[in-house]
Amino acid sequence: MTKRIRKAVFPVAGLGTRFLPATKSIPKEMLTIVDRPVLQHVVEEAAEAGIEHFIFVTGRGKAVIEDHFDINYELDDTLRRRGKVKEFEALKAQLPAAGATSFTRQQAPLGLGHAVWCARELVGDEPFAVLLPDMVTMAGPQNSGRCLRQCVEAYEKHGGNIIAVEEVSPEETHQYGVVSIGKDEGASFEITGMVEKPPKGTAPSTSIISGRYLLGPEIFAILERIEKGAGGEIQLTDGMKELAKTQAFHGVRFDGKTYDCGSKIGFLAANVAFALANPDVASAFKAELKKFGPF
Repeated sequence: MTKRIRKAVFPVAGLGTRFLPATKSIPKEMLTIVDRPVLQHVVEEAAEAGIEHFIFVTGRGKAVIEDHFDINYELDDTLRRRGKVKEFEALKAQLPAAGATSFTRQQAPLGLGHAVWCARELVGDEPFAVLLPDMVTMAGPQNSGRCLRQCVEAYEKHGGNIIAVEEVSPEETHQYGVVSIGKDEGASFEITGMVEKPPKGTAPSTSIISGRYLLGPEIFAILERIEKGAGGEIQLTDGMKELAKTQAFHGVRFDGKTYDCGSKIGFLAANVAFALANPDVASAFKAELKKFGPF
């Protein structure tokens, strides 16, 4: 019987240099998609998948993240006194339960693998999720939930380790971690290999690792001793390749849409998509878009 996935790690120590000067004083994870920070969308995805403990790996200048997931007594009191019930309830709904958040520091920018390793004491000896905060997902037309929920369903079926993937063109594979595909069941498949940013023309498939992982705790011992990889950083992909020598990995083809909010185009596209899906603003927003005319 597989252990339930209760904890999730959010690596949020990045500098956000692609969004300067906006991120000079605001963490990139706190830039907003419509009416809530990018990171809140990702945390809500985790909660939807049954996550109970939210672990944030932060860095200097990220204290506002901790404040966001805490009570603001003055704001709450002001909203109540002014009768802004909807706004007050919205703030309450986005708060994790008391004691359900933990924060630890990644003191040097040594890569995603190192960030995950920094959470080892908080995760302990149990399987856990990793969600990259740059990647924001939206449920597909089948309404089967956002990406992590689909990963958890695959974990309950296969056990082992799970990686979400998405398809890109062959010309783009050199920018990502890419998986090799074994036994294929459609929505999920056996992963037989992984490579980080393969040279052009050498990728084993067009299925790229897309920022959602379910991993066994054995990954921590591997990340502790693994050598630096691409970019002079400790790569999570390299750690997973080592773990795959002794444990099974399966890929999940997410039935939905992923927006890479680490890029300006992905961030803008996410704002448009979520605005059009928000009943409070969709109609008025469509009218504004029409004013731009055909492109």
